[in-house]
Amino acid sequence: QLCLLKPLGSGGFGSVYKATYHGATVAVKQVKKSSKNRLASRQSFWAELNVAQLQHDNVVRVVAASTCAPASENSLGTIIMEYVGNITLHHVIYCTRDAWRQEEDDGGCGRKALSMEETVCYSCDIMTGLAFLHSQDIVHLDLKPANVFITEQGVCKIGDFGCSQKLEKGLSQSPHVCQQGGTYTHRAPELLKGERVTA
Repeated sequence: QLCLLKPLGSGGFGSVYKATYHGATVAVKQVKKSSKNRLASRQSFWAELNVAQLQHDNVVRVVAASTCAPASENSLGTIIMEYVGNITLHHVIYCTRDAWRQEEDDGGCGRKALSMEETVCYSCDIMTGLAFLHSQDIVHLDLKPANVFITEQGVCKIGDFGCSQKLEKGLSQSPHVCQQGGTYTHRAPELLKGERVTA
């Protein structure tokens, strides 16, 4: 029922593909076994599933997941998500994706700077998605432009939950969360101070 079409990208814990699943276009993340850090790979896979039961317009939806993989594959598991395209806020801000280029010359990347309206809309989408996640006691812990996808309709969706954590009563048990990853330059102030994370 699952047919991989083309690779979309890869990161520290796996690869993402455009695929079809029961006839629908989806994104498939295959989490690889890390020979260096198996525990971190496993934690990343299960962290992605923190949002498995959730549905929100500004959060990438998990469709299905499986830990079954052919013996030939170096995979811990597969996560099937809604396909939201492969344009991220990072591409838009830093003009790194050809799909965003336009005909007119702006003297740089080929795309006009974000308008105030786009900036406000994107910000509202991200804040609405974050507020929803926090209402469910889920913290992303790696929120950055590269993990915010922009659909063809211009809607921002938060994705890549490999560092996320489900909190107990809105508070982390330890200040030492997400040691397997996360982007230092985008960490929440409380993480940088070594404090507990709150939603």
